[in-house]
Amino acid sequence: MPMNFDFSEESRREIWSFLHQQLEAYYAHTADRPVAPPLEPAAIRNYLHTSFQQALPAEQALRHVLDGLDRYLVHTPHPNYYGLFNPRAAFPGILADTITATYNPQMAAWSHAPFAVEVENLLVQTFGTRFGWQKESCDGVFTSGGAEANLTAVQTALNHVFPHYASKGIRGAEGQPVLYCSAESHHSLLKAARVSGLGLEGVRALPVNERLELMPEQVEAQLEQDLQQGKRPFMLAATMGTTGAGAFDPLGRLAALAKKWGLWLHADAAYGGALALSPQHQYLLQDLHLADSITFDAHKWMSLPMGTSMYLTRHPRILDASFRTTADYMPKEASQLDITDPFTHSIQWSRRFNGLKVYLALLMLGWEGYREVIEQQIRVGQCLKDELQKSGWLLYNDTPLPIACFGKPHFAQNEGAALALSQQLIQSGQAWISVYRIGGINSLRACITNYATTEAHVRETVALLNSLV
Repeated sequence: MPMNFDFSEESRREIWSFLHQQLEAYYAHTADRPVAPPLEPAAIRNYLHTSFQQALPAEQALRHVLDGLDRYLVHTPHPNYYGLFNPRAAFPGILADTITATYNPQMAAWSHAPFAVEVENLLVQTFGTRFGWQKESCDGVFTSGGAEANLTAVQTALNHVFPHYASKGIRGAEGQPVLYCSAESHHSLLKAARVSGLGLEGVRALPVNERLELMPEQVEAQLEQDLQQGKRPFMLAATMGTTGAGAFDPLGRLAALAKKWGLWLHADAAYGGALALSPQHQYLLQDLHLADSITFDAHKWMSLPMGTSMYLTRHPRILDASFRTTADYMPKEASQLDITDPFTHSIQWSRRFNGLKVYLALLMLGWEGYREVIEQQIRVGQCLKDELQKSGWLLYNDTPLPIACFGKPHFAQNEGAALALSQQLIQSGQAWISVYRIGGINSLRACITNYATTEAHVRETVALLNSLV
């Protein structure tokens, strides 16, 4: 008789009980662990089970996985993780992922998951209007991450500017299509250029000013030069809160430039877009409504599990023009209804119900909960900057976001000083920070990504840094 893939009801109850105890212990006591593990590839590979001939008892299998994660993982939910935009997952998001895995909705066809699809449609409109667009013009799709959202932006820009791109590809363009961004923009744009057939020669990653912002005059000068060489400018990508230093490109001036030259204007607001949830700080996004499309990652400042991202646009027909296809085997029960099947509207076909993480978090925490946590993290970030400056550290970036790029005077003469210090800190197991290069200097970079990080945590971390210098 075949194995029961459902397990018995009694077994499931026991397994759930065991797993709940283990996960609750981790979630409640993450701060008791070293932030980062020793990097030992051989030890990790030797730890793995390499034979699957014999099934393990459920508890043994779960212990193996949980112990492996506990020992060999950078614990991004730790309050002393100051690295990339990988926050602690808010509990409603964890619940949503569990619900989604259990129901396992098929998101390709509206008729297979009408509740799930309509939840995501609602969220697209909700965030589109939060970002300043009219409700009736909002369209978009949930994506696996900011990289897919940025790839979607490149695809929609190409289809908007080159009407025959969907059928002829890059060959249908008269001249090399070119997109413009800053040297501080996310490198997923370079991947998108490769995937879309532009190649790296189709990307102009332009120098920034002393505030690390893209300069419109620099864009226009390069654009005019490209036109003289027979190239076809088609897209301008601005960043609202760069990954490295938290810089905001001047979106209003870039929008005027995009309009003048007929470019698609994309705003990568993967991180900074959450400022729309804080009345105190939403002025930083005052021109966001001028963008043709927006990338927003809810798995960053909304503290939701990976990957919960959105591509949004104010051009309601462009996703259809870019991705519509037909397939005889797809469900047709809703073909006479006023609906859109998601598979005709996005890069992905079958995909996860990522929108539930956002929906359930908003139901349980509300806009007010997010306002409070965003403003709290900005306050903690300011505390970090203040404590660093009190201790004689130099700040190399100027941003209202809780991101600090900092160093000591000797960093300018010693290329390896920042990396050596960050490695010392990481190896201590007490905190995790990264290294970022600004103005030719390797700086230390710390970002408040965790709603559980307090001013006491950052003071302890600065004291630790001081002791290592």
